Amino acid sequence: MNWDDVGFLLSKNRYNENSLIVEIFTKDHGKMSGIIFGGTSKKVKNYLQIGNQLYTTFNSKTENRIGYFKIEIFKAFSPIYFDDPKKLNCISTAMNLIKILTAESQTNKNIYNLLNDFYQILNEPYWLKKYIFWELKLLSTLGFDLDLKNIVNKKIINNKIIYIVESSSEKKIVPNFLIDKTQNNVDLKNLLIGLKLVGDYLDKTILKPNNLTQPFSRLQFINTLRQLQ
Repeated sequence: MNWDDVGFLLSKNRYNENSLIVEIFTKDHGKMSGIIFGGTSKKVKNYLQIGNQLYTTFNSKTENRIGYFKIEIFKAFSPIYFDDPKKLNCISTAMNLIKILTAESQTNKNIYNLLNDFYQILNEPYWLKKYIFWELKLLSTLGFDLDLKNIVNKKIINNKIIYIVESSSEKKIVPNFLIDKTQNNVDLKNLLIGLKLVGDYLDKTILKPNNLTQPFSRLQFINTLRQLQ
C-alpha cells in the first residue's frame, strides 16, 4: 500500500533511538499510524510539532503491518503559538480529541475540514467561545449531537434569563452563550462552565462507556485558563 496525502500530526512516540511512531490525520485516508525513520534527527524533529500540517508519503507491505512515513512540512502552525500557552494547550487538546475519538484508516473529510477550521478559529476574536462550539461540532460530526436548545428550560430569575437542564438526578445551569450564539463578550467564568459541560457530556456518552479518560492536555488547558481568573 503506497500513497501520498496531507495531514495533521496528532501524536508522536519514540520507537527507537532514531525513529518515531506517529499518528497523522490525513485528508483522504483518515487517521494513520506509521514509523518515521530518522524522526529524532535535528533536520526532522523541528517540524514534528503536534498540530503541524505535513505532506506525507506512506508505504506498507501489507495492511496488517505498520507502515512508514516520509514527510515534509506543509504548514508549521504550532510554532506560531509557542509564546501563548493557552492556544498551545488548545492545539494539543484538539489533536488529542481527534486521536482518541476517531478510528484508524477511516476516511472522514468532515473531520479533516474541522481541523482546518480550528486554526482559523485561533486567529479570530472570541476564539475560546468559538473553540467550545468547535468541540460540539466535532462530537456532532461523530454522531453525538448535544442539542442543548431542545433540552433546556428557560427561566427568568431576578430579571435575568437562565437556562437549565434538569434530570431526575441533577440540575445544571447552561451558560447563555451556548443557547444565544450571538453573544460574544462572554466572561471567562461562563466559558469555563461551557467547557466543563461539554467535557461532562464527552465523559458520559463516549469516554467512560469505552473505559477512556479525557486527554490530559484538555485538563491542562482548562487549568491554564483557570489561572487567569
